Amino acid sequence: MSSYLERQREAFTGGLSAAASKIGGSGSGSGTTSKRPNAPPSPSPSITSSTSAAAGATPTKRERDGPTVVYSQPVNTSAGTTLLAQVTYVIDWLKQKDEPKTMQEILEYVSARNKSAEEQEEFARSVRNSPRIQWSPDAALSEQTWRSGTYTHRPVIPNVKTKTQLLGYLQRRVDMRGVPVKDLKDGWPACEAAVDELEKQNRVLVLRWKKDNHPRTVWIDDPTLVHHVDPEFRSLWHKVEVPSLDNIVQRLNAVGQKPTSEDPRLKVIAAPKVEKKKRAARRTGKSTNTHMEHLLKDYSHLKR
Repeated sequence: MSSYLERQREAFTGGLSAAASKIGGSGSGSGTTSKRPNAPPSPSPSITSSTSAAAGATPTKRERDGPTVVYSQPVNTSAGTTLLAQVTYVIDWLKQKDEPKTMQEILEYVSARNKSAEEQEEFARSVRNSPRIQWSPDAALSEQTWRSGTYTHRPVIPNVKTKTQLLGYLQRRVDMRGVPVKDLKDGWPACEAAVDELEKQNRVLVLRWKKDNHPRTVWIDDPTLVHHVDPEFRSLWHKVEVPSLDNIVQRLNAVGQKPTSEDPRLKVIAAPKVEKKKRAARRTGKSTNTHMEHLLKDYSHLKR
């Protein structure tokens, strides 16, 4: 038994030696064979991928797709958004200054003095076409350019900056809609104090916000319609007991007075319920068998 095991071990050892000599031998063309030590397998994935690529193996998905390219955001070459934003800044600036400004002063405010002449002209055109900006031409020039003239803020409600002008504007209105105070503030920021004074004089009617009691809407008022009421009469008036709507008819009948109208709730209770009959659905489709109308007539009334 031992001799059989020894023969198996020698055969296995000889097979390993033959395989090692074939792997370690040199390529065809060299007459000598040199044994090279076997390198231990590396667990690194980078070495494995490089070895497989060198051996002609199929590349992985990452190698086929190539390196990941990070694309940056495109450069915003359009000046439309920038011009609109700058025009908004110019409107707020002209509102604060409340005086005429030239285009050169506006260009200095938006830091656009170093831009090209084409860009400055386009910006001036946008400012001039804004409905919230008033452009006044230069009277000394016969032909206006994009650099000429002055610019001022055009409020929502123009030419209203005093109490007299506010009353005149309210009197010229042909409808009964109130004037929003926020529109007055656009051209007259300190209008709340004047509105409060006119309200105390019964010159205007004011609707106020509940949370902070600030004026919200203004209407014209007539002080001649306001009459003085004696405080004693007011006290007596508030002491009068007014019956509720639930028993006002009963109270009038109890004192022998006829109500001007019957209790509408009694009419609702006494009125019989009328059932609504459902109507048959009416056919609105187009008749397509007109050539057979003489055959489709109803002759049921001829039966005995």
